[in-house]
Amino acid sequence: MHHNLERKKPEMAPHASRVRISFAALIASLVLPLFFPECCYSSSVLIARASAPKSDADLLEFPLNLEYLEAEFFLFGALGHGLDVIAPKLAGGGPPPIGAKAAKLDNFIKDVILQFGLQEVGHLRAIKSTVKGFPRPQLDLSSSSFAKVMDNAVGRTLDPPFDPYANSINYLLASYVIPYVGLTGYVGANPKLQNATSRKLVAGLLGVESGQDAVIRAFLYERKTQLVHPYGLSVGEFTDRISSLRNKLGKAGLKDEGLVVAKVDGAEKEVTGNILAGDRDSLAYSRTPEEILRIIYGTGDEHVHGGFYPKGASGRIARAYLKHSI
Repeated sequence: MHHNLERKKPEMAPHASRVRISFAALIASLVLPLFFPECCYSSSVLIARASAPKSDADLLEFPLNLEYLEAEFFLFGALGHGLDVIAPKLAGGGPPPIGAKAAKLDNFIKDVILQFGLQEVGHLRAIKSTVKGFPRPQLDLSSSSFAKVMDNAVGRTLDPPFDPYANSINYLLASYVIPYVGLTGYVGANPKLQNATSRKLVAGLLGVESGQDAVIRAFLYERKTQLVHPYGLSVGEFTDRISSLRNKLGKAGLKDEGLVVAKVDGAEKEVTGNILAGDRDSLAYSRTPEEILRIIYGTGDEHVHGGFYPKGASGRIARAYLKHSI
């Protein structure tokens, strides 16, 4: 019997080795992807990952609509000219904006707005270097376009009509209308992106867009009790009305807040000052492309263009809704 046992030992060793190897393989399959995610997928998963940037393209192209709008508004406000002078290739042959012009800004605000405009040039370049993009859409940046927004916000026809280019306060209030919408779009897009390069780009764009919004809100917060001549409304009241309008048009609940809120809606329910908008945990609100289209068209309907985009926004997402409405 002893002899037989000795003969069986060599036969058991390979089985034990196979068990150890299988166990090691299992551990490797669980651990290695944590450290080397690009190297540890099956061929079918790698193919899916390779196609991910294409699936991200629509979400990366869509923000160009807002970036074009911001670039032109800020550049014209500070300089009296826009992309066709500063970076004509980025305009892609798209039509020049309607009604954009230099604003009557004090030197400090002009300096800041010029920086914003040049930052938007970089944003356009970064996006169009990553995806094909599209030419500048037709934009309406006329005084009458902004006047309609303000009339809708305050619930009456302002007399004289609101002119964003008249002075620094008016221009800052008009600026309050724009960057925040774009940054909520970046917050909404980020978790839907499949590719690390796409997420990195959006994170970088979001960082600067949120910074611009914070600067604008800080300037206005300092002046929140100042009356906007000759309308009898304070700066704080204007921002509250604008935010309420965007909530109404977006049709997705509370995702926008003015500079002063009820204490129950302030940070940790401790303050009424609201220099940055955020949810109950002070996290940024997010919006979908559909919500953004409803707001920037001023129609509350992603299928009906208007507002700053008299011919509609560009890119597959926006055009798909317009096509559906025909």
